Amino acid sequence: MIFLSILQAVGLFLVTNIDDIIVLSLFFARGAGQRGTTTRILLGQYLGFAGILGAAVLVALGAGAFLPPEVIPYFGLIPLGLGLWAAWQAWRNRDEDDDDEGKIEGKKVAVWAVAGVTFANGGDNIGVYVPVFLSVGPAAVVAYCVVFLALVAVLVVVAKFIATRRPIAEILERWEHVLFPLVLIGLGIFILVSGGAFGLR
Repeated sequence: MIFLSILQAVGLFLVTNIDDIIVLSLFFARGAGQRGTTTRILLGQYLGFAGILGAAVLVALGAGAFLPPEVIPYFGLIPLGLGLWAAWQAWRNRDEDDDDEGKIEGKKVAVWAVAGVTFANGGDNIGVYVPVFLSVGPAAVVAYCVVFLALVAVLVVVAKFIATRRPIAEILERWEHVLFPLVLIGLGIFILVSGGAFGLR
């Protein structure tokens, strides 16, 4: 039974987190050349995902008052705000980006930024995890959480692998300053609209 839960957890994680690889790859491209980038991204991803799991477990336990479903879409404001800020920074420093050294030396990626984007992008995860947690026993819920947390590290490793492949790395290096804000802004708008925030649905 536990083995079956583990297999289901792996499948569920892949389905609900595959989109994170793109965002994490862009974080790696953004922090290229900076010491500690992998550690900060890993910590941020774990903090954000722990928040997702915590919210899902709370809701599944009937503690919806802590995180009402109608509040979740508004977390889309986090990546939207980060994306707009990154776009402003890219526009403001557009002349410096022509310098080759500026391209090689990446920007410092903040743990809170990765955690915020991860959690904000987890609205669909919470929506999927809650009914699953409600349909299984406590032991299976623990198994799911352990597997999910183990796979977070795998997700980060895959994203780093993709971001450091030479052809992909060259594209990310050349276009990171455009792609990074665009992906975050698009992600934020998608979360807000798909969740019906501000009556947008």
